[in-house]
Amino acid sequence: MTPSPTGIDRLPVYESLIRELGDAVAEARVVAEQTQHHMTLALTWPGPPHPEPRFDHM
Repeated sequence: MTPSPTGIDRLPVYESLIRELGDAVAEARVVAEQTQHHMTLALTWPGPPHPEPRFDHM
């Protein structure tokens, strides 16, 4: 097998599947990055402000 000029071997079957069905690996990567971002926001969210204490029984 001779190396391709770019150094990357192309897989024509895989490329045709991507054209027909979409790139599931790329889509999964995007969803994983979005999920990681949302989880970072959720874990660093300070939460709602604490209500002032009530002293009704005075």
